[in-house]
Amino acid sequence: MAAVIIGAVVAVLVAAGVWLFFIAPQVDVTPGKTVRVRVASGSSTRDIANKLLDAGVIANPNGFALHSRLVGADGRMQPGTYELTTGMSNADAIAVLETGPLLDLISVTIPEGFRVDQVAERLERVAGIPKKEFLALAEHEAPRFAERHPALAGVYKGSLEGYLFPKTYRLKPGTTAEQAIEIMLSQFDEETASLDYSYAESRGLTRAQVVTMASMIERESRLDSERPKVASVIYNRLDRDMRLKIDATIEYVLREKRLRLTNADLYTKTPYNTYLHKGLPPGPISSPGIASLQAATAPAQTDFIYYVLTGKDGSHTFTTNLADFLVAKKKSKEVFGR
Repeated sequence: MAAVIIGAVVAVLVAAGVWLFFIAPQVDVTPGKTVRVRVASGSSTRDIANKLLDAGVIANPNGFALHSRLVGADGRMQPGTYELTTGMSNADAIAVLETGPLLDLISVTIPEGFRVDQVAERLERVAGIPKKEFLALAEHEAPRFAERHPALAGVYKGSLEGYLFPKTYRLKPGTTAEQAIEIMLSQFDEETASLDYSYAESRGLTRAQVVTMASMIERESRLDSERPKVASVIYNRLDRDMRLKIDATIEYVLREKRLRLTNADLYTKTPYNTYLHKGLPPGPISSPGIASLQAATAPAQTDFIYYVLTGKDGSHTFTTNLADFLVAKKKSKEVFGR
């Protein structure tokens, strides 16, 4: 009788141990939240279990590993990016992982200051979106998108230059050029929704011209702290009916960034040449980030009408008169050697 009792106690303890090790939750998991999990190629069942545990998909990695072995799923779960739900059962999680990723997103970063052609090149190289197809839409087909994105009304020559918001995007494989453009235009709408255009409008600028100014600020300034000052120079020169003489507008046509423009460059025949033509250029010259857009709508209040690059960190010296500007220009040549 004692042996039976002892055997029963042992069986209970073994069962309890199995329950604690393989079945009992080891962490609290709030169910129902969508999470993204990346399973690397070559991951073992244990590696996958730990990934799922960290993301809150499962509560007990030992139970997951046991279930996988019992149903013969070891080695059959596929690498890739998954959208899973926290608090899933082991059986459900394994079924999804055996089926394979339905969503293996491609991360593409569009930096601030990129031109449309640079955006197209990046999307083709990283996401496989044909450059030719993208440019056919981005360079001429703004009216096609204007109904859904009112900010595009009346853009120069139907170009989306300036409105493809710079950001890191996660695109589905097979995303088309039109879909990518829609995503970036929607991001522009979202990012600019809270901008206050009242100051710019009080100075006679349209919202499209604000984007143009912001694109110039983006290309001219590396430091966020200086963007409002660059904006103030542009506003002040416009008020004085001075030519803006901003190098970045010529570089846009030349398709390259230069430390110094040559005398020949300054006579480049293009409506974007702000050395030859007064006022803002006809359209944006790059994709401005939110800091440049904010600067264009809320410039610093200064009397500056000149600036010149004088710091290797990208900083400028701002001046209110030509004499001080020439001194700063001399310093610039000393710093950069030309």
